[in-house]
Amino acid sequence: MNKEKNEQEADENRQGEATMVKPGSKLNGKKLFIESYGCAMNFADSEVVASILAKKGYTTTSDEKEANVILINTCSIRENAETRVRRRLTNFKNRKKHEPTLIVGVLGCMAERLKKRLLEEEKLVDLVAGPDAYRDLPSLLEEVGTGQKAVNVLLSREETYADISPIKLDKSGVTSFVSITRGCDNMCSFCVVPFTRGRERSRDPQTILNECRDLLERGYREVTLLGQNVDSYRWNLTSKGEIKDTNKPTTNFAELMEMVAQLSPDLRIRFSTSHPKDMSDEVLNIIAKYENVCNYIHLPIQSGNTEVLARMNRGYSREWYLERIEAIHRIIPDCAISTDIITGFCDETDDEHADTISIMKEVKWDFSYMYKYSERPKTLAERRFEDNVPENVKAARLTEIIDLQQFHSLEANKKHVGKTFKVLVEGPSKRKPDEFMSGRTGHNTKAVFPIGDFGKCDYVMVKINDCTAATLLGEVIEILPPTN
Repeated sequence: MNKEKNEQEADENRQGEATMVKPGSKLNGKKLFIESYGCAMNFADSEVVASILAKKGYTTTSDEKEANVILINTCSIRENAETRVRRRLTNFKNRKKHEPTLIVGVLGCMAERLKKRLLEEEKLVDLVAGPDAYRDLPSLLEEVGTGQKAVNVLLSREETYADISPIKLDKSGVTSFVSITRGCDNMCSFCVVPFTRGRERSRDPQTILNECRDLLERGYREVTLLGQNVDSYRWNLTSKGEIKDTNKPTTNFAELMEMVAQLSPDLRIRFSTSHPKDMSDEVLNIIAKYENVCNYIHLPIQSGNTEVLARMNRGYSREWYLERIEAIHRIIPDCAISTDIITGFCDETDDEHADTISIMKEVKWDFSYMYKYSERPKTLAERRFEDNVPENVKAARLTEIIDLQQFHSLEANKKHVGKTFKVLVEGPSKRKPDEFMSGRTGHNTKAVFPIGDFGKCDYVMVKINDCTAATLLGEVIEILPPTN
């Protein structure tokens, strides 16, 4: 699958449904529309923003035309993501000519990097707030109300928004993201995240448990524990493993995941994203121990060549990655694995690209998210290397990677035909909502099956009769009752 294409289509879909809590009457004339782009962390952050502003009288709406405050939560991971955001901001700028009281703001990763250009040079927005400044949004909006431009992009070493109960903006009510860390201490040379989101901080485990418990009580049946690098979650521990406060308990990621899994066997747990240098056997053993922790791991490799990985500053070799794959298969034999691949990174040779192809053939990931390298300002790669692989070469290499992954994905799904899987029903199928329902297996594979005497949030056993490279096609043979 082509992630760039898939994400663009997803973004277009999200624009129409990105933000919806309780459309209805305006409260003090304050109506908020939030549009989110990029990673799951941005969508989770938008729910924090909605909660902060709800306490100040703002109601959220799914109709941007009735909003008097529009906030765009942005992504800087690739240039085309910023291009889509800029296009939307230009549209809103044109609307402001007819609605001068409309407030438009930018949140998230583009905020710090482009604040001056967005506010002063292009005059596309009234407000800019970075990922650690959302508590300041009410005062920033008040400042805009006085005719001033408002900005706060200060990064924090402490902010986790742990005390804020996010307002869930999705319409499904089935699955939800729960942030467990913020920021990132890995300095991958291609990545802008450490510069836009700051240093890594772990959230109090009790607040994570409280949020998951609340979601369960409200009918949600799946949570994804979310962080830039979940494996480095550590509460009351330093990066060297030393205890910060001897009067408080410590918690690592494996222990946190076990605590969440024990809330209820009906609550399914996923996590994203793992880092190969930090994934431990302790985590793998917890996955194997609990049926409600999904047998699925997203383990980005980025490149199959050790020298390229060194230039990327990934902190592991090809051999280390393959050892982690071996450990996953040994401890969790029935585990699906996906990955990220960047092709055309600085100085990448034909032989280095061939190493990526060879490791794809060796590992055979169930699916992958695949990119051409896109140089981002302020990254280590921009300062140290030249983006010197021609675009036509990048495109050719990406096509080869996509074609091979499509073959592997289809082969992986073919192995599921004839088998039966436990599936969490998420709702009607997008293509034929009057005839089919859809959900996901514990392997994170989408399954589609005819409508029956079951509904959203039910667990069903689905026998797989056919497949595509992306989807399993089957029939429900059993509706599972709640376990508690």
